[in-house]
Amino acid sequence: MRRIPPMARLHTFEVAARLQSFARAAQALNLTASAVSHQMRDLEQHFGRALFERRHRRVQTTPEGQRLCESLSRVFDALEAACAEVALPAQDQVLTVHCAPSLAIKWLGPRLPALLEAHPTLNVRLSTGAEALDLGTVREVDVALTYGLPPPARTGVEVWPLGPERIAVLVSPALVPKLMPKRAKPAELLQQLALIDSTLSPFTWPHWFQQQGLPLPARPRPGFDRAAMAIAAAVDGMGAALESTRLAAREIERGDLVELGPQIFRPIMRELHFLSVRRSDRQQRPAIEAFVAGVLQAAA
Repeated sequence: MRRIPPMARLHTFEVAARLQSFARAAQALNLTASAVSHQMRDLEQHFGRALFERRHRRVQTTPEGQRLCESLSRVFDALEAACAEVALPAQDQVLTVHCAPSLAIKWLGPRLPALLEAHPTLNVRLSTGAEALDLGTVREVDVALTYGLPPPARTGVEVWPLGPERIAVLVSPALVPKLMPKRAKPAELLQQLALIDSTLSPFTWPHWFQQQGLPLPARPRPGFDRAAMAIAAAVDGMGAALESTRLAAREIERGDLVELGPQIFRPIMRELHFLSVRRSDRQQRPAIEAFVAGVLQAAA
């Protein structure tokens, strides 16, 4: 048995705390205000501390009550989503996707509307995280989109690279005229710009300078553990980001970023993102097959 108070009392508390009113909670739950007040006193006795500050005609959660309310709201949201999935029509299909954060924000998210429009019975549940999931052991995830190195080989797990990505030096166009008053070469400009590190990237500034045959400036570099943050910092004019043009496509199209020296520096191409799925799941579930096909088509 779990050592938790009755679920009905927790539900009443979450509503009362969210509305900051016993009377409004009673109206929402079809109870009397005295019943709500009685349940809240029982709950406070259970925890041994006050959850509300009673004031004239209204209540306000204590810090402990506010923390409990926030946690319970997330729990009830998850319960509501789980119940909604059970109630879906039989033909609807729920798909759990885990994606690298920057790819989810910069690439997958903007493409989901078109994918869902093409497959209206597909219900995607998207989570993000930098860790590379092993679908051989993590059964609650249907599809994984990872960043960096290819996932380790696993029996029964299929892996597709999303294709080579161009790694480019990206800067705000506002910086270029300020730093090139005498038509300095791009290599000279890099000696003046702050170099923004993407700390999780498998391809770094030292690699880039070595490949270009240029000396690496000996100065501190600001760093971010998400490519999306490095791209945003470059847009804000912090300096130059060494990033994938796949992730920065919208910023480049809008003119918020420009590639520095595309005709001068050696082009760098790398496979950085990978899609993984269990072979048996893909063969048995049309939802997975449709999602995989849509993602690979978008990446082509």
